[in-house]
Amino acid sequence: MKIGRNQPCPCGSGKKHKNCCGRPLNRATSATFSTDRPDIAKLIDRRRAEEQIREDQQGLGRPIIAFKANDQQFVAVANTVFWSKKWKTFPDFLGDYIKQTLDPKWGNAEIAKPLCERHPILQWYDAYCRYQNETIKTPGVVHSARVTGIVACYLGLAYNLYLLHHNVELQTRLLKRLKDPGNFQGAYFELIVANVLIRAGFTLKLEAETDGASKHCEFAAVSKTTGKRYWVEAKMRAVSGLFGKTNKDGTNDKNPISHMIPHLNAALAKPATDERLIFIDLNSDVSLGKDTIPSWIDRAIARLKQYESKELSTGTQAYVFITNLAYHRVLNDDMMTAAVPFGLGIQDFNKPGYMRLSEAWRRKQKHIDMFNISAALLKYPHFPVTFDGSLPSESLDSALPRVMIGETYFFEGVGDGGLVGTVTAENVIESQCEVHVGLTDQGGTGHILRFPISAAQLADYKAHPDAYFGAIRPAPRNVKDKFEIFEWLMQVYKELSTAELLERLAKHFNVDTVKNKSHSELLAEYCEIMTASVEAGGVRVQQ
Repeated sequence: MKIGRNQPCPCGSGKKHKNCCGRPLNRATSATFSTDRPDIAKLIDRRRAEEQIREDQQGLGRPIIAFKANDQQFVAVANTVFWSKKWKTFPDFLGDYIKQTLDPKWGNAEIAKPLCERHPILQWYDAYCRYQNETIKTPGVVHSARVTGIVACYLGLAYNLYLLHHNVELQTRLLKRLKDPGNFQGAYFELIVANVLIRAGFTLKLEAETDGASKHCEFAAVSKTTGKRYWVEAKMRAVSGLFGKTNKDGTNDKNPISHMIPHLNAALAKPATDERLIFIDLNSDVSLGKDTIPSWIDRAIARLKQYESKELSTGTQAYVFITNLAYHRVLNDDMMTAAVPFGLGIQDFNKPGYMRLSEAWRRKQKHIDMFNISAALLKYPHFPVTFDGSLPSESLDSALPRVMIGETYFFEGVGDGGLVGTVTAENVIESQCEVHVGLTDQGGTGHILRFPISAAQLADYKAHPDAYFGAIRPAPRNVKDKFEIFEWLMQVYKELSTAELLERLAKHFNVDTVKNKSHSELLAEYCEIMTASVEAGGVRVQQ
């Protein structure tokens, strides 16, 4: 049947046929492009794996735009281009970016003051320079070092500014507030929240510029995952002696939740046309209770429950994240990211109770935006190392490149004269620092080879276990509870068709009771059964 030029294209693009597959170029080439071809399928797998690794490193905002030419490293941030011969890593760029963004003249004027009188950012800069002197033994050579509080504070602020600049806009009044000691704390925490939301896959909508330097920079956030729009408020407890606060505008109260409810009331008092998303930072000491859980968490949850049952206005709802991002309190030590989400007036989000695994999964999908925010919060102190999303072990170290699934290699020293084989599967044995490679030789015989894996490669594998070998495959995991097993199985079996799921479910109960459910609901039913079998030790998981 001939398709009219002005009819919708049958490929489903939504375009007219003449502007899509009906164009002469597409007619000439479309017949030769098929994902059924192994070489095309391999390229698609590789690209998906690379993109997952990049997103793991950079989050779900705009990718880093960078290139190298004539020994110069260029980085485009929105409509501004920065360049230097010195930058070997992305943190190198961030160190220069923050100076240029905040104005070198302002920074030099602050450095001329005694250390105790400088703006908090320049006090951090002094501590960061000391950190660099301790960790960089050979100038110009890339070094790896642990991320301490000062790195999270100083480079974290630089990355916050970059993300906002690159993904939204960097407003003049925000920079004014940031450089004003009296407004620094509020602007700093808002930037942390902006960082988390951008990396979690939200588009931010900022208020219009105003001349009021002390006005809150509140914003709306639209989820790219669900399309939902949220009204965002960010508040941090002011403590005397921190962030430029004194006894006049900061508290000396040692109770970490002393200002939690007043901050919550202030946020709820503002009118909001969208769903409310409230971040409150306790700005408290890093004190741990039993099982290395921050001691304030139980108290904060108990107080929010009391507020919900006795003080919350009828019909009011809000997603509330209580955090204690106390990196500034441990500048020279390992830091801790602590946060707890709470569904204020939302009974099916993060509330205790017994339920089926499939119901817990359904609730997670309903509130998936909050789970994405939680994951981004835990990644907040981590920054991309490379400019292009490549693995540090391959871009910065001299280690041998990865052996990729789907590729054919000559393995020297295997058998008599070596072995040519196509890699079909790989697995890392972390305790032995080895990778086990499954391959098929040219005669169709299977082999398993063992190779050492370097410390840098092992670190990259741990960061990206599902995509490390060039194709997305659910990697083995040390799961902590039944729900983690369930979610892992959901990934393992997600490619099963609806017909296959119904056939497998028929072995366990009457499928007429579930045949009208969606594919995802059927998958959840099947994985719930499989989780019970795994727990009982009676099944071997395989695709």
